Amino acid sequence: MKSSSFTSVLRWLSIASISIMASQAEVTLDVEALGKSLGGWDVKRKRAAEYELSGSNYRSYKPEITPTPEGGIFVSVRIDYVRGMFASDDFATLEMTFAADGTLASTQSSIAIQGKKITSDVIRSGAKLGENNGAVGSSVKMGGDMIANLTEKLSRENLVEAGRVTFPAAVRHNYNKVFQAVSVSEPVQAPLKPEQAPAKPGAGLELKK
Repeated sequence: MKSSSFTSVLRWLSIASISIMASQAEVTLDVEALGKSLGGWDVKRKRAAEYELSGSNYRSYKPEITPTPEGGIFVSVRIDYVRGMFASDDFATLEMTFAADGTLASTQSSIAIQGKKITSDVIRSGAKLGENNGAVGSSVKMGGDMIANLTEKLSRENLVEAGRVTFPAAVRHNYNKVFQAVSVSEPVQAPLKPEQAPAKPGAGLELKK
């Protein structure tokens, strides 16, 4: 009897854990859609995409995606300013953290030029988790604030090379493309067991006859 009861408890716990996992939404980044929006993962052994912005050439690499403890994802993208055959490329890093409900929780970017790193402030969302109203508008503002902060810090370096001056625009371009490639899958609802029909009045008395 004890063994049978223990087996039943284990079975119940297993079903319960599966039901909980199935009911949770999942935040995902469509890497292939992102690559297509950037021109295709066609360079660096299919690990990067190259494109032109404002007359300068840039290269974005496939993002690194890490799950967060809260159920969201952390996305990191490397972006190169391709300066030419005989010049060393500059590079930037774009970081975006998405909450479990798919809203953008925080973002930050840095640009490394000739060994010097310029980093923006961390821009955080003011919305509470689960409040999707105005999520797109909030992300637009967060992106704008981050790029403005990064541009202001970069302007202190007195840069004159066009591709370096417009590097924040390339970061913003990637920011928009990553945001558009993120989606949330709907939770799968476990099928409910059919309700048992209520017992007929007097059924217990009939069994005792």
